[in-house]
Amino acid sequence: MRSLILKWHWPSSHGLPPFSLIALLLIVLIALDLTASLAEVDVIRIVKSTGRLLEFARQLIVAPEWTYLPDLLQKLLETLEIAFLSTTFSLVLSLPLGILASRNSSPHPIIFHISRNLLSFMRALPEVVWALVFVSAVGLGSLPGIMALTFVTTGIMAKFFAESIEVVDSKAIEGIKSTGSSWLQLITFAMLPQAFPDLIGTVLYILDHNVRTATIVGLVGAGGIGYELVSSIRLFNYSRLMMIVLAIYLAVTVLDRLSNRFRSRVI
Repeated sequence: MRSLILKWHWPSSHGLPPFSLIALLLIVLIALDLTASLAEVDVIRIVKSTGRLLEFARQLIVAPEWTYLPDLLQKLLETLEIAFLSTTFSLVLSLPLGILASRNSSPHPIIFHISRNLLSFMRALPEVVWALVFVSAVGLGSLPGIMALTFVTTGIMAKFFAESIEVVDSKAIEGIKSTGSSWLQLITFAMLPQAFPDLIGTVLYILDHNVRTATIVGLVGAGGIGYELVSSIRLFNYSRLMMIVLAIYLAVTVLDRLSNRFRSRVI
């Protein structure tokens, strides 16, 4: 094992990458080249499409339709509400699931495996597919969007929580356990305090993710600004499209700055 590690170590004694690393990179490049046709990756086609892409971007530089601004703000607010509500519901559901799906905090191996499989099932399909399912169940509007985002992001967030809990320092756990503490006390006083910074970072990342995804689920009628976005593209209404794209960009940017500041203060 030690000789294998030394072969992969870089920089090596002669300063060049080891042969094993070069061979691995060549295998990866050959595999990518062989599978490019299956994914219809054509470099020439990409280069030729640059002109059409620039023409589309040029058409976005138009005078904004200011009369659309009230409706735009209303739809953007609806998108943000979907993201915030789904993140809140996911946080409430994912914390206990993450504890049960963590190897060192789960009360029993059977519960651990059941929880892990449940989280895999929740993450198996993208949000837009679940949005279609919930739209067919409860109708159009924000509710199916909230349900779809809550379902999928609960699986994502719980997985992050479980992995954060699994890497906590075992010495603190042993110290609390030596006092005769219960299972719940071990989690409350030994595991969660150590994992708290990672949990905060995960929640803020999921919130940022849900703001962007709430736009996507709107494409299938699950509320938010997504339907307005796809309608503007289909109708070639570039004055509205430019305003929608700019509004989404500003919302995500402001949220990202606030999240970074909040996380730094908490840590």
